[in-house]
Amino acid sequence: MPALPLDQLQITLKDPKTGKLTTSPALHSSRKADRYFVSYKPPPKDNIPALVEEYLERAAFVAADLDWLLALPHDKFWCQVIFDETLEKCLDSYLRYVPRKFDEGVAPAPEVVDMQKRLHRSVFLTFLRMSTHKESRDHFLSPSAFGEILYNNFLFDIPKILDLCVLFGKGNLSLLQKMIGNIFTQQPSYYNDLDETLPTILQVFSNILQHCGLQGDGACATPQKLEERGRLTPSDMPLQELKDIVLYLCDTCTTLWAFLDTFPVAGQTFQKHDFCYRLASFYETAVPELESAIKKRRLEDHKLLGDLWQRLCHSRKKLLEMFHILINQVCLLPILERSSDNVQGFIEEFLQIFSSLLQEKRFLRDYDTLFPVADDVSLLQQASSVFDETRTAYILQAVESAWEGMDRQKTTEATDLLVAQDLNRVAAVAGPVAQTPSHPENSEEEELIGAAAALAPPVSGVELDSLISQVKDLLPDLGDGFILACLTHYSYDPEQVINNILEQRLAPALSQLDHSLDRHAEPDPTPLLTSRHNIFQNDEFDVFSRDSVDLSRVHKGRRKEETARSLLNDKRAVAEQRQRYEQYSVVVEEVPLQPGEGQPYRDDYEDEYDDTYDGNQVGANDVDSDDELISRRPFTTPQVLRARVSREAQEEDDDEEEAEEEAPKPDHFVQDPAVLREKAEARRMAFLARRGYRHDSSAAVAGSPRGHGQNRDTTQERRKKEANKATRANHNRRTMADRKRSKGMIPS
Repeated sequence: MPALPLDQLQITLKDPKTGKLTTSPALHSSRKADRYFVSYKPPPKDNIPALVEEYLERAAFVAADLDWLLALPHDKFWCQVIFDETLEKCLDSYLRYVPRKFDEGVAPAPEVVDMQKRLHRSVFLTFLRMSTHKESRDHFLSPSAFGEILYNNFLFDIPKILDLCVLFGKGNLSLLQKMIGNIFTQQPSYYNDLDETLPTILQVFSNILQHCGLQGDGACATPQKLEERGRLTPSDMPLQELKDIVLYLCDTCTTLWAFLDTFPVAGQTFQKHDFCYRLASFYETAVPELESAIKKRRLEDHKLLGDLWQRLCHSRKKLLEMFHILINQVCLLPILERSSDNVQGFIEEFLQIFSSLLQEKRFLRDYDTLFPVADDVSLLQQASSVFDETRTAYILQAVESAWEGMDRQKTTEATDLLVAQDLNRVAAVAGPVAQTPSHPENSEEEELIGAAAALAPPVSGVELDSLISQVKDLLPDLGDGFILACLTHYSYDPEQVINNILEQRLAPALSQLDHSLDRHAEPDPTPLLTSRHNIFQNDEFDVFSRDSVDLSRVHKGRRKEETARSLLNDKRAVAEQRQRYEQYSVVVEEVPLQPGEGQPYRDDYEDEYDDTYDGNQVGANDVDSDDELISRRPFTTPQVLRARVSREAQEEDDDEEEAEEEAPKPDHFVQDPAVLREKAEARRMAFLARRGYRHDSSAAVAGSPRGHGQNRDTTQERRKKEANKATRANHNRRTMADRKRSKGMIPS
């Protein structure tokens, strides 16, 4: 017989007073054990022995109670969890007061660390068992009843789930994901609770902006009274107040990131409230102001400022990672999991989100550093053939414009290293920084420095020389190296350097330096040997690019064994070119055939060849002569390659050329007038022909007197005149008359 679920199971009990047997549900308040669970209190911030002993005693009671609870059977456990209010208060107090990994404090004692680990494990196992509705085949709850028990008895709610994610996500992510996923799956009402909680979460960001004197989306709509004091900006508020804001921001960002990292499906609910835009707008408004406030307080508590800077960098990174999780969950993952017919809506959502962030330059630049936007766009282009290229190009251009004036080539690791060095220098000046409590093994502390710029932007070149000159004009006895060290320490502020030197309030590390220290010349990062580019680079004599050079070919001026006559008599270059030019003079008219080879094209002859047009003389009437078409241009040997001839033969050739040149030429000084008239008449007729003028043929039409016969020209001209009468004044009368006569209209 299959076992019944615990919510439907009935048990029979014997009344100790009357002895009667009674039947009651397995989940009943009468089955709860009488045990009082002690509430949890955090460890003392100062390692005072009495306070440490008190903490250890209370924590031991809590750990023992939880161990007893975990050892109960399935039905007893659920009766204790549902009906014991002290257990609920104990678990709530632990989630509320246990130190987070990013909280400040001193290093706890070893026994405190061990007790914290024990409590941490027991609390996590308790919540893990509370989120499991089936422990075995015989011990389980029905899913519907399990969801009602969780929701109606407030065993879990959204704040508890957020605390569970931030406390136990590190190292227990897989178990925590199954745990949170089972809670939301068995009780969907938690999605509605999350939807109602998000306005409160967004109000947290608005409160931070209001407290910093910054106008945000969630700014209070109530008008400010005239007598009220204006809110202080982060740069003007006291250091303790700035510290509270940074710690509050760090706690909020880390908690939200831990929840989204554990349960990313909640991103759909977050985006219903336009969370991406609100997050980017808050980042753009608050983060630069807080950074500037920390940078301007370099003269105050260096240890505290270094810790605040790390927490602000940690918060920045978590904000960017939250945005990436939302984009990945809302847009990218549905595209990868669905078919190509359903991706257009998600692509449109992606483009819409980034189109609303085009003005957030700082946010786009920092987000593109960790998660390049071009990679996401490339993924969308591969997923869909129908893609809005115009909007995509506009978004990518906006991301590129956000990098204008910034060095994009610097990697995140290099930036983190600069910040770490700067913070170490601050710590060296101010003393050792306090360790975070109870979590020395936490690797996440190494990430607190990431994704941040240096506390002071580096200055170099002419600008740095100008700052050194400003200090040296008032304090000429100081060395350039000492002034440079002071400027580096005080964020390149010459007024602050001069003031601290005159009032003798320099930092200990600077006061120990030699005031006459000279400035060391820094090597050029791009020396001439590696940056030179010219036409002689990488040739056979370039000593900068090759180690071995043929020194026998290197000499200064003319070689000693060479003379001008030896250079002129050296005809090796001419001999090398002679054979080359001789090949051009060889013209083969007929290709000699080897014995046994047939005549070319003989095998291709066909009797069916059409020789109809072979008798046509193509080009026979052309002006060019046959000799011009078939003759070749005689080859002329260059003068330098001609064979040497005797002086007498050369003089005879010169005499023949002079005799030809001295032959009498026709004298055209006075030309024949008849020839001139013929040429002029020919030019005139050619001109008239180009203009379309026809010569008058009236004389030809008149012809010779009657009885003497007419020549051929007269007959031809009369025929043309008769045929072309209609083109002038008769208006086709003759043509129409012939047409009527042919139709029988006019008697012939």
